[in-house]
Amino acid sequence: MAMVDTGAVRLHVQRLGPREGRPATATVVLVHGLLTDSLASYYFTVAPGFAAAGLDVVMYDLRGHGRSARPAEGYTLDHNVDDLEALLDRLGVTGPVHLVGNSYGGTIAFGYAARHPGRAASLTLVESEPATAAWAVKLGGILDRVVTQLAHNEPDAIAWISAHRGHNTARLAKGAARLARDTTLGRDIPTSRVLTEDRIAAVRCPVLAVYGGDSDLAALAPWLESVLPDCRTVVIPGHEHSVLVEASGVVGGHILSLVEDAGRTVAKAAG
Repeated sequence: MAMVDTGAVRLHVQRLGPREGRPATATVVLVHGLLTDSLASYYFTVAPGFAAAGLDVVMYDLRGHGRSARPAEGYTLDHNVDDLEALLDRLGVTGPVHLVGNSYGGTIAFGYAARHPGRAASLTLVESEPATAAWAVKLGGILDRVVTQLAHNEPDAIAWISAHRGHNTARLAKGAARLARDTTLGRDIPTSRVLTEDRIAAVRCPVLAVYGGDSDLAALAPWLESVLPDCRTVVIPGHEHSVLVEASGVVGGHILSLVEDAGRTVAKAAG
């Protein structure tokens, strides 16, 4: 475990690399989702396989999540993109990276790629989307329900979740309620700056978007392919929003293929 001070917040970081000291072929940065998520969703799924495939794997807990510091305010999308930018600078990662984002983590990763097009070698969105006006409205509704139904009625809500969804889910929900209650996250994210369609279309790196077939977000696939110049979408039948955990082998395989294809394209252009 390592704690990295970005200058604005201390972030918990985990890094995995190829075995036996072999040099990494590329760096992949894994960004997790909101409220109940942490870097553990990668550490116990796709990250070990990425390292075994020769990649330098960077995972971190978002501000307010996992073992990272929890400031009382400062939770807009721009704050999170700033954190990612500063973290990579502190780690000395200067070359283009392969970004992977699950749920809200994909929105952060897309924001970073839009801000720093030359520093994104590829971008994978897992059950995610760029920050648009519609995205902000949707997140506002979700976070409002978290605050009103969970954070403000915590004992009864946690008891129901424990009885119907199990103790681990209840533990995660309790942490989410505390984060929503004790910080400005619920107000900050819906008021974040969003991207115009022109700025979204300006992301030129290869993009992979992975969705569960039973997820509402799967309907975004045709739009993303029409807007982004280099985008491929994959819909995995029988899964919903938790497709990263439930189908990690399939998801990880698609991501590795994207990373390898992008590497071959760069090598061909350089040669």
